Amino acid sequence: MTSRSRDLPGAQPRMHARTADLLAARIADGSLPPGTALFESRLAALLGTSRGPTRQALARLEAQGLVRRAEGRGYVVAGAARRPGAALLVGLDGLRLAPSASWERVYAEVERAIVARMAFATWRVVETDLARHHGVSRTVAREVIARLHQRGLLRRDDRARWYAPALTAAHVGELYEVRALLEPAALTAAAPRLPAGFASGLRTRVAAAMMRAEILDGAELDELEADLHVRLLGHCPNATLMEAVRLHQSLLVAHSFLYAWVPRLFPAEPFLPEHLAVLTPLEAGKVAESAEALRRHLRDSLARAVARIEQVKRAPQPPALPYLRSVP
Repeated sequence: MTSRSRDLPGAQPRMHARTADLLAARIADGSLPPGTALFESRLAALLGTSRGPTRQALARLEAQGLVRRAEGRGYVVAGAARRPGAALLVGLDGLRLAPSASWERVYAEVERAIVARMAFATWRVVETDLARHHGVSRTVAREVIARLHQRGLLRRDDRARWYAPALTAAHVGELYEVRALLEPAALTAAAPRLPAGFASGLRTRVAAAMMRAEILDGAELDELEADLHVRLLGHCPNATLMEAVRLHQSLLVAHSFLYAWVPRLFPAEPFLPEHLAVLTPLEAGKVAESAEALRRHLRDSLARAVARIEQVKRAPQPPALPYLRSVP
């Protein structure tokens, strides 16, 4: 999730700031010329970072006018391109910001494993078995668990044990109820801090997606969800509010799985016009109207989320893993 934490004077710059500075330098010296395609996942792999800092770095560069949204996925370096859509990476070959942290090497696999099973049951996560299964230390396993908690996927019971709650209709309903309270407040606080043209860019992106709504794939839908619920709200300056928002957005993580596994439920995703209804008044400076549209969108999204989860439950359950124990 997007973090609003700031760099401290005199401290080592945070990874997203270092990533943004590196890319800005490569754009300035022509190593990444106008039209170069920049994809979050590929950049993260090349630079040895996780996707979170890379996402923040690209958002910062967009605010500075150095990159712009591509019509499909990702970004492109701004300016007149000699070869539009040129492939990334000539200017970044062999360059890494830092070696990947040990927890990053196993995190994505653990996250996918848990999300793929949350539709079927509640699962207790056993730290020692997680470490043994992946051949890492307990310190690394503990860090993975902490990151899963930050993402809203894990909770702690009254005996201090970690568990992933099942995506039941009741639990999903609670998540959406809290999100409908918190996210409009975050949008209201974020609105005055949005870079010039930010809301307009998101609205244009949604409008373009609606023109090809019947053929959008899961990754594109996931990116459009992140535009509104992560990148836009990430401009909220209230760190405590944003921490609460992130803790209740576990379904944003699950959506990546649900969009990939569940057959298309609708000819075109209903959230697209709902996002447009949020962004259009925001672009016009009507923040209260935009916040109310976001509240309606979250209310209407609940039934669709439950329907997707119910479809997943009809599929064969993934195989057992030694570090996940079903909770009756």
